[in-house]
Amino acid sequence: MTTRYLILALALLLGIPAAAARQDSIRRARSGIIVVESDSTVRAMEPYGVNRSGLAAYVKVAAKYKRTFPSARVYCMIIPNAVAFYCPEEAHEWTQDEGPVIEYALSTCPDGVIPVNLMPELSEHIDEPIYLRTDHHWAPLGAYYAAAVFADEAGVPFLPPSCYQPDTIRNFVGTMQKFSNDAAVGRKPEDFVYYIPKCIDYETTRTVYTYTTTRSGRGRRRRTHRTLTARSQPETTFFRSFPDGSAGAYSTFMGGDLNQTSVRTATKNGRRLMILKDSYGNALPSCLFGSFEEIHVVDCRYFIGNMVDFVHQRGITDILFCNNLIHASSPVTSHTLEQYLTQKR
Repeated sequence: MTTRYLILALALLLGIPAAAARQDSIRRARSGIIVVESDSTVRAMEPYGVNRSGLAAYVKVAAKYKRTFPSARVYCMIIPNAVAFYCPEEAHEWTQDEGPVIEYALSTCPDGVIPVNLMPELSEHIDEPIYLRTDHHWAPLGAYYAAAVFADEAGVPFLPPSCYQPDTIRNFVGTMQKFSNDAAVGRKPEDFVYYIPKCIDYETTRTVYTYTTTRSGRGRRRRTHRTLTARSQPETTFFRSFPDGSAGAYSTFMGGDLNQTSVRTATKNGRRLMILKDSYGNALPSCLFGSFEEIHVVDCRYFIGNMVDFVHQRGITDILFCNNLIHASSPVTSHTLEQYLTQKR
């Protein structure tokens, strides 16, 4: 007899309604996605497979940036994924434990690279909606708590919650419906709540990257080439509006990944931050408008130009490596960030 039926049988003997004794349904969906479903809610999580060499390369490239820009403060933030906090015990065999991996990687940061450990702070808030249930990203609230940890490490001021206006996109179902191909994810949407700074003035400019596709040759010699091109948007908004039910709600920040965004704020402290990020990092900059005079956001996948020129021309004083653990563990991430230092486009 399975555990599930034993619990139901015991409930009958004790006079407990069967619904009250029902276990959560825990299963593996497509791509190994872990799905935890109850009567009222569902959470889908990416599993983590340790890649120690890839993660070591991530720390090393942060150290290389410190050597390249010795006068800048360089920080290494590795963001845990939802599975670090919400994986049920029954599913531990399907994923590696992220906490010890992150803490070990940060312990290897050399002198001059400042580790930013989010695990203790985020662990204090796991009963709050700090990660999205139907999407692979964290929630804006989680990014806010992470920004507070970073601001403390950086020694800069930090705006309190009262300086933000919350906005809500209802009936949000994110990427996990497609990733997992699990119908339950789509049946139990969530609120996407984000926070707009109201106590600080700021201006946003943007470089929009697009791929241009060309083809050459014929037959077996036919090849497809993708070229990244850029165009400037001198005046734009940091936040983009989405209607209720939109699957693109997470792109409310900067319009998504495929941009290089710069923000000039009314905070006059001479501190100019560059964030080198994946999509998790999109939710972070708006939490720091009261902390830095300028914030320049560069995606670890989309950038043309030379990073040395970029940093020197903008007078960057602080460089934050900000990637989730799965992305930070990918050798491609570190290789691309290192390549930015020497590429000529």
